[in-house]
Amino acid sequence: MSLRAVLSILGFSLLVGCVSSGAGDPLATREGRERAVQAYVQLGLGYLQQGLAEQAKAPLSRALALDAGDADAHAALALVFQAQGEPTLARTHFVEALKQRPGDTRIRNNYGSFLYAQGDFRQAEQMFRQAAGDTLYPQRSRIYENLGLTALRQGERQQAQAYLHKALQLDPRQPRALLEMAELSYENRHYVPARDYYHRFSQLSEPDARSLLLGTRLGRVFTKEIDAAQLGQQLQRLYPGTPEYQQYVSEQR
Repeated sequence: MSLRAVLSILGFSLLVGCVSSGAGDPLATREGRERAVQAYVQLGLGYLQQGLAEQAKAPLSRALALDAGDADAHAALALVFQAQGEPTLARTHFVEALKQRPGDTRIRNNYGSFLYAQGDFRQAEQMFRQAAGDTLYPQRSRIYENLGLTALRQGERQQAQAYLHKALQLDPRQPRALLEMAELSYENRHYVPARDYYHRFSQLSEPDARSLLLGTRLGRVFTKEIDAAQLGQQLQRLYPGTPEYQQYVSEQR
């Protein structure tokens, strides 16, 4: 949503509050204040989505001035402080948001992602597992993908495969989950599933250094299906200074 659209929502919200209350101050009623809080939160998120984290603080502060316990405002401020590299403040607002609305799956998933970024994988996994319990959440497949990545970071490869498999059952078109499953399958010498996951990934996403390296490895197994040399040249051309390219060079010796 554009900032102009959000500003229009804010103005309309306050106008409706004014008309419905029959008074000059649209914030004089509970309904008017609730509309204003929602509009300020949307405005803050609009700034954040455009990379303007500092500008997002003012409308979110106004939202909390109207309702100090608004979960959406706290959750949005948590994202703001996370973007600005203020983990202590981000954590404080995430915790407050969940205190106000403990059953909110979106907030719990975002908090889990924050904890993952901070390297707190155990607590992140706990957040994701609780979020995955919401069977009607529209992005549940992403939660299982997050669980898989968290398990990988903890060295729990078998558990990671189970989570990623579930993610792909819920949504087969997840490039990150497909690439991770391709990697895990290759490392387990399950080359046919690795090839299939890799092909599905390639149909959905542009190649990066990691996927190109995996492609060259699979190309040495499936010489008639995957051109390892071509993928190696692509890796050299696009990602010459990466660890993946250095690993590719070492594997050619």
